Amino acid sequence: MLRVGLLGAGRIGQVHAKNIHLDARSTLVAVSDFVPDAAGALAGRYDAAVRTTEEIIADDTIDAVLIATSTDTHADLIEKAAAAGKAVLCEKPIDLSLERALACQAATRDAKRPIMLGFNRRFDPNFKALKAGFDAGEIGKGELLAVTSFDPAPPPPSYVKVSGGLFRDMAIHDFDVACWIFGAVPERVSAVGASLVDPEIGALGDVDTAVTTLHFADGRIAVIKNSRRAAYGYDQRVELLGSEGLLAVGNVNETTVARALAAGVIGARPEHFFLERYARAYVAEWSGFVAAALGEAEVPVSVTDGVNALAIAEAAAASVKSGAAVAVTG
Repeated sequence: MLRVGLLGAGRIGQVHAKNIHLDARSTLVAVSDFVPDAAGALAGRYDAAVRTTEEIIADDTIDAVLIATSTDTHADLIEKAAAAGKAVLCEKPIDLSLERALACQAATRDAKRPIMLGFNRRFDPNFKALKAGFDAGEIGKGELLAVTSFDPAPPPPSYVKVSGGLFRDMAIHDFDVACWIFGAVPERVSAVGASLVDPEIGALGDVDTAVTTLHFADGRIAVIKNSRRAAYGYDQRVELLGSEGLLAVGNVNETTVARALAAGVIGARPEHFFLERYARAYVAEWSGFVAAALGEAEVPVSVTDGVNALAIAEAAAASVKSGAAVAVTG
């Protein structure tokens, strides 16, 4: 049984707490949060203790920690937990700075227990089926990947201010998906972006609408389309064109009911947002981490994967400012 300490009792921490509880191989034993009432409420649901982060990391009876705290704490907590001999699952990104992420990678290279990054979309059953079909050679050589990722509504400016921006906060998931599907990291990135949804986002120096092109060494191309607003719901689609065909993942809708009327055929909207759309992915992500922590499988998403995605995000942000393609370094 994997004994787990949860660092962070916010929205995503609550999702993880439920999945820890539901997995027969793990148990939630302690929760920490800088808001004591939040930690207490979440711990109370699962008969866990409220502890400080320092106490959880120092407790030798706790096997693993799940880091769901603010991004600016991730790298420090990964390093401290790894040094204490804990298995670690940390929400993305490692840090908002590639330099700091690289330092974390170096500091944890010889960690005794697995360290995993929370890129949950790799675990979505639809995306996994596309990847499996591609790897099996169903469409021949992959040539052009297109990822659409539109949020239903923009976050408040207060969140944007500390998030690291669209590329590090939102598009980073899509960059990871592209690397995962193609099994490689692009050589260079070209991106264009604008503030079309909320002028306050633009005033903060960020964009809310962007198209990023990833150029791979063998000529393959991935195009990532991002927007902070889609009036019809959370739009999550992937298309992979190959030499012998196409693999595509459409949206997951709220229901499968279609109404065929004289006025036309009407279907349901896409699932509301990421918590609904990727609920199964979060369950599978935790299962994959538990298997790695128990020594039953390799780590599905490594610190290096996190560094690569952040390197692409930094290159995309730089490309928007310069108007030129930017090499990916990491």
